[in-house]
Amino acid sequence: MGTAAVGDAVEGFRSGRPDTEHQLRPGTKFVFEGGSAPVPTSVGTFEGHVFTSLVDGLEHLALVLGDVAGEDVVTRVHSECLTGDVFGSRRCDCGAQLEMSLERIAEEGRGVVVYLRGHEGRGIGLAEKLRAYRLQDEGLDTIEANLELGHAADERNYGVAAQVLSNLGVESVVLLTNNPAKVGGLTELGVRVVGRLSLWSEPTVENERYLSTKRSRLGHLDPEVS
Repeated sequence: MGTAAVGDAVEGFRSGRPDTEHQLRPGTKFVFEGGSAPVPTSVGTFEGHVFTSLVDGLEHLALVLGDVAGEDVVTRVHSECLTGDVFGSRRCDCGAQLEMSLERIAEEGRGVVVYLRGHEGRGIGLAEKLRAYRLQDEGLDTIEANLELGHAADERNYGVAAQVLSNLGVESVVLLTNNPAKVGGLTELGVRVVGRLSLWSEPTVENERYLSTKRSRLGHLDPEVS
């Protein structure tokens, strides 16, 4: 589907669209590719594929290396984090995880990073994430801050990622993640997860408590391969 066609489909879908992916009928296709081009990076040249979600109109990016149509594809499903991914914020490990994912896929010579927009602050948005940061500076942990602002601990949905992977012909994945909820969420959506590879970086003074909370309260796994 071309860019103009995607735009028309988005507008048509929005006029009567459900508010969230959860309200769609099972099997409804709501993600369409809008274009692709080579994306040279510091670890190699990936093929960038843009996908548009008809639910919210956001554009998501898949960085693909090699032929990923098939099984056992090393995959990172990465939630957008402007502060960490772009500006190198030391309050989280998002930027480091993205960099490690690209490096690991480059080593494998085959894999995909699905970069999900609209996932800022585990789905609460940039403004609310910064408000949560302020509450954390006042003593709350990352989960308590979200709850204090009226949000769930994690509001992300991985329906877009599941459809992007299907569109790319990925049949099963080895997931680059420490997060068992991500494994479970993708599995529920029909993604066959056949393995997990950890992504751990050295804590900083600024993110040590954040990483500890992810382990103790969100169940993030220790850095073994399983």
